[in-house]
Amino acid sequence: MKKIPQRTCIGCKEKKDKKDLIRIVKDKDGNITLDRTGRANGRGAYICDNIQCLEKAIKTKALARTFEMNIDETVYDELRGVISEK
Repeated sequence: MKKIPQRTCIGCKEKKDKKDLIRIVKDKDGNITLDRTGRANGRGAYICDNIQCLEKAIKTKALARTFEMNIDETVYDELRGVISEK
């Protein structure tokens, strides 16, 4: 049986299957993007596909701590758009 990769959500801190989470990537140039494939190069952070986890991550500045930099509001807006689509 193949082992399913587990990742921790930066919002709720729960471990879930990697495929059930949204990956956010910081590349070597410091650009932050959403990684829909899960294979982009760079430092990754994972968040659940619900708005409560996103709002909790924003409030606690979890993404800024993970990437050790200030996060632009446009990144959060893009995440809100992706999460509300589903």
